[in-house]
Amino acid sequence: KGLEKVVEAEFVFPYLAHAPMEPLDGYMEWDGSSAKARFGSQIQTGDHGAIAKVLGLPMEKVSIETMLAGGSFGRRAQQTAHLAAELAEVAKAIGPGKPVKLVWTREDDLRGGYYRPIYVHRFKGGIKEGRIAAWLNTVVGQSIMKGSPFEAMMEKGIDPTSVEGARELPYDIANFRCDLHTTDVGVPVLWWRSVGHTHTGYAVECFVDELLEEAGLDPVEGRLAMMGKSPRAAGVLKAVAELADWKGYKVPEGGARGVAVVESFSSFVAQVAEVSAGENGGPPRVHKVWCAVDCGIAVNPDIIRAQMEGGIGYGVGHALYGEISLDEGRVVQGNFDQYRSLRISEMPEIEVVIVPSTEKPTGVGEPGVPPIGPAIANA
Repeated sequence: KGLEKVVEAEFVFPYLAHAPMEPLDGYMEWDGSSAKARFGSQIQTGDHGAIAKVLGLPMEKVSIETMLAGGSFGRRAQQTAHLAAELAEVAKAIGPGKPVKLVWTREDDLRGGYYRPIYVHRFKGGIKEGRIAAWLNTVVGQSIMKGSPFEAMMEKGIDPTSVEGARELPYDIANFRCDLHTTDVGVPVLWWRSVGHTHTGYAVECFVDELLEEAGLDPVEGRLAMMGKSPRAAGVLKAVAELADWKGYKVPEGGARGVAVVESFSSFVAQVAEVSAGENGGPPRVHKVWCAVDCGIAVNPDIIRAQMEGGIGYGVGHALYGEISLDEGRVVQGNFDQYRSLRISEMPEIEVVIVPSTEKPTGVGEPGVPPIGPAIANA
């Protein structure tokens, strides 16, 4: 009521594959009465049960040695334990006493996988007296948990991973609403690195930028003015603005900078991206990223920086190139010639600052991903 401006926007997010460099693979020994398996696993209990079921063994006769996997990002957190079950089926078919090794091809991995769901965010926001006064976000997408062993974790029919980062914002907005509409689709979906935040962080931070621009406010100062209830989010935003010299830095001709801040897995990350337009209408080029992270007490600063750098590289590649498409129900992309990854020559320069904290340690494996997409888009 009494809004001076109303802004509407829609964001559509495609299916994404995890696309780790190492496709699914595993090794198994089965002698008819017991089995030992070695492979990368994120949910050992499910894999353990799947092997026991296929081979008709009691659980105590099955052991899994969890190997260090060559990337995963959610790929090995299979709800149906399909690699473990297939490995057991292969061992069973060949017969006891014959060790087996199963390696998926790249095409198997991309076309026979579980994907980040398609999501659509539709926004309507209002400006009043130079501030964001109203916010409506309608989210439409497929539930990861529905129909899976994790359905019990849903809250009154709502998959919390569909709206994490969208139903609670770090910003003080007087009139706020977030709706979720869950669709039923036959495409198998799964957690993808940073789960719901991969789309909610992008949509929320891009729309905040649009509203601040309409209100004539600086992207950093405008955010900080709304962060009275979110001191840790404000802390990383101030830290990255100082690291990147937000006000004083001279952006090279033809370039631009954008900012985004996202809380995920109880860690707070803000990033500034320096971007230039792509050649011949192609994707933009990301030259440098400044990153500030508050993940509680920094137990191992080197690992924190490495995870932020890796998350940024992963996020840049998927923001610029990532999309799984279907043709009459079949996945089109089969290898890296069609599902493009970020190349070494395209990796931006990165500076990371770890914000000192006395809070308990929290996650760093995923929180580096969500802010980079909107920071690039905002630039």
